[in-house]
Amino acid sequence: MKRATTTYRQGDVALVLTTLATIPEGAKEIKPEARGIVLAYGEVTGHAHRIEVPKKEQHKVRYWDVGAERYLQVLERVTLKHEEHAAIVLDKGIYRQAFQVEDFGPEVRRVED
Repeated sequence: MKRATTTYRQGDVALVLTTLATIPEGAKEIKPEARGIVLAYGEVTGHAHRIEVPKKEQHKVRYWDVGAERYLQVLERVTLKHEEHAAIVLDKGIYRQAFQVEDFGPEVRRVED
């Protein structure tokens, strides 16, 4: 029997809970901003899909870039917030941030509006 996939969507941001035990090799960590980790910015409004974690609590979550994908490693429960969407509580785990991509032979790029 195939296991159900847990997916969270908040506007343009889609997070899929993975079964990975660790972040993929070669991943580069994205350091948090002063107010936390921003998964995406709104182009028109300037709003952000953000996990707000004070500097003293930034050990709760880490964000990684792996080519055309990003991974969010939640070590303690956190909340994803946005000014125009309902908040989403994320439990401990590794989440893959899904992006729409374009394939140009050897190059794969994220699609941006």
